[in-house]
Amino acid sequence: MELNQIQEIKLENNKKQDFLNSTLWKTINNGIDIGLRFLLPDIVEDEIIDLKDNLITFGLKDGVKKSINDVIETGKEAFGIVSGNFDNIGQLQSVIKNGGIIDKVSTILDSVVNKGEETGKISNELGEIIKNGKTAILSNVERNIEATLNNQISNVELVDKYIDNWKRYYEKKDFNGMEKEYNKIKEKLENLAPIQNTLNNANYVETLHELIKNNGKNFNLSEEELELAKKFN
Repeated sequence: MELNQIQEIKLENNKKQDFLNSTLWKTINNGIDIGLRFLLPDIVEDEIIDLKDNLITFGLKDGVKKSINDVIETGKEAFGIVSGNFDNIGQLQSVIKNGGIIDKVSTILDSVVNKGEETGKISNELGEIIKNGKTAILSNVERNIEATLNNQISNVELVDKYIDNWKRYYEKKDFNGMEKEYNKIKEKLENLAPIQNTLNNANYVETLHELIKNNGKNFNLSEEELELAKKFN
């Protein structure tokens, strides 16, 4: 296996710069949708869609995504992470829970509703319902964030488990067992926030797995190849 092929493996695992922001935006957006439907049970679906389109037009999505990014970057600074990813899931959980995202979403909602009212795209009556019922919306947002974090914790635990399983099969030189765990790792990584410790272990496993596979499933790798795999850990 060529060096550039192995570099592509690592780059693919680390190509998550926008994953966390995108995931949290979807989580918050879904919570807002649920809250609006609770507040406005008599409004038909098309009207809800129009309302959401107007909220986004007046800055809901951009504002929330910027707030998420600010919270993440501030959190990294607090943990001394100058660049790159969070070291572990505990850091991510602490930053998202304590970073003031809910307060930021509250401020953004007020701002975009006010803009909608000023332009006549959102009626004053509807605007007042949303602002007065904002607690219900934010409660749903908070529950969704909690569920997303719990899912991320579960995914990290599963990936760590699959990596340990892969290493046990590797020690036994059981490639079929390795392949089974390897596929599980790759599937979970697609929906995993960028946690550096987990990504490092996954990089090592994927590189070593591909080296063995491209060697005809022969475990007799050269010292150079073994050292190369370690460099991607």
